[in-house]
Amino acid sequence: MGSLLVGGLVFLFLSMATSIGLIVRARLPDHHLNAESKDVIRLATAVVGTLSALALGLLIASAKSTYDNAEVEMRTAAARVLLLDRVMAQYGPETDRARHLLRELIAKRLSRGWSAETTDEPSAKALGEYQDIEAVQADLRSLTPKDAGQRSLQTRALEVSGMVAETHWLLVESGKEGLPWAFLTVLVCWLALLFATFGLQAPTNPTVLSILLVCALSVAGAIFLISDMANPYVGLVHVSDAPLQSAIERLGRP
Repeated sequence: MGSLLVGGLVFLFLSMATSIGLIVRARLPDHHLNAESKDVIRLATAVVGTLSALALGLLIASAKSTYDNAEVEMRTAAARVLLLDRVMAQYGPETDRARHLLRELIAKRLSRGWSAETTDEPSAKALGEYQDIEAVQADLRSLTPKDAGQRSLQTRALEVSGMVAETHWLLVESGKEGLPWAFLTVLVCWLALLFATFGLQAPTNPTVLSILLVCALSVAGAIFLISDMANPYVGLVHVSDAPLQSAIERLGRP
């Protein structure tokens, strides 16, 4: 589900909860909303408000951590690709084909996107990324070192290519995690209860209604950010592919 859609649904849900509170307020007897009753309502909703604030903070922290980790992974992957290319260049012209395959792999990733769905699935004209890196590794294994220096470089190249392959599979596995939807659903229900009590106690004037709508929009914006940052390679708030763009400009140099 798209992050904008999630945020829009949360805003709609909270607005409906506020409207329900306003409708119920108009139909309740006056003694149900006297000063004593409102004090009890505030005390009860304070507990839910505290829980909602804690849960929202945890989700924001988790999504930000996911986003930051993805940025680190992007820079690390680009650095490993450059290192692999330089090690193969030091080996000699025997690795030209493997270096060409590596450049094609990065070009494909930039064109198809940095996500588990686009990099792992073969298309009509292109193999999955894991098959590309395996082809590079196969070329490296087929080399016949002439001396100890080349043997050391071959070992190092295979080690770094294994790290690149490992990064791919980590992306595939982490891409299936996504948001804790059960946790998010409970949080939205708590927030809806809070906004319903706001509507229950609020006087029906344009100023109060506008403030409640702005608050609902702010909370929906927070949920949108959580959903978007939890999927850091797609969406409006996504990890930049600048490290890969920079890497591909350096690949294949003598």
